[in-house]
Amino acid sequence: MIESNDAGLTCDAFLGGHVQAWQPRVGYRAATDPVFLAASVPARAGQSVLELGCGVGVASLCLAARVPGLALDGVELQGAYAALARRNATTNRVALTVTEADLRDLPCDLRNRSFDHVIANPPYYAANGPAAQDAGRDRALREDTPLAEWLDVGLRRVRDGGYLTIIHLTERLPDILAGIAGRASAVVLPLAARAGHPARRAIVQARKGARSPFMLLPPLVIHQGDHHPGDGEYFTDAVRAIMRDLGALDLTAMARG
Repeated sequence: MIESNDAGLTCDAFLGGHVQAWQPRVGYRAATDPVFLAASVPARAGQSVLELGCGVGVASLCLAARVPGLALDGVELQGAYAALARRNATTNRVALTVTEADLRDLPCDLRNRSFDHVIANPPYYAANGPAAQDAGRDRALREDTPLAEWLDVGLRRVRDGGYLTIIHLTERLPDILAGIAGRASAVVLPLAARAGHPARRAIVQARKGARSPFMLLPPLVIHQGDHHPGDGEYFTDAVRAIMRDLGALDLTAMARG
């Protein structure tokens, strides 16, 4: 982590330094979730991507590092985070257009467009849970907008045959699957911290209009061993390739076996 001269900010490296992102020292801070999310998007050069709740832009920037030539848009409710996302896009020389807006009230230009991919990392925690001390972190992590609305907006904005990809807690899978039922087929990749441990998070990829059977993939194990013997990441080889070497998570190929 590189300390910045900007009060209250740090500049953090993602994807082994391929992405540099300014973010608040205190508040919501991007970690591994946006990297996993970006790695799982089956985008190709020339396609369009909309990120709902883009924060400081890490997921979109990681996706752009792996797949150059995308048309990228992000929507972010909090003005300070939207401004940092624009700054990060400039820093990384990525053409990411960031709109400050509530996803429930998108501006006309976004409501009138369809995208090849919509991605999101919705807030994890219930609206009535304990509040975070930092207001920005609290708003980023607390589910003010119901998850069902995130899914509905995402599916409305993705074209037929396109993909909605989100990362969320596994305990919310019933809600997620209910929200896309009849509108998309789904593949789920659970993420387990260690082999033999319950998967706490999952990537859900829904293809709009498809009628393929639901597919639950074997968990992706993130860390080696059963504990951290010291400082360091101790990623499995598969996860290290994602975190450091622009590796992809091809859920479609995994589903084919």
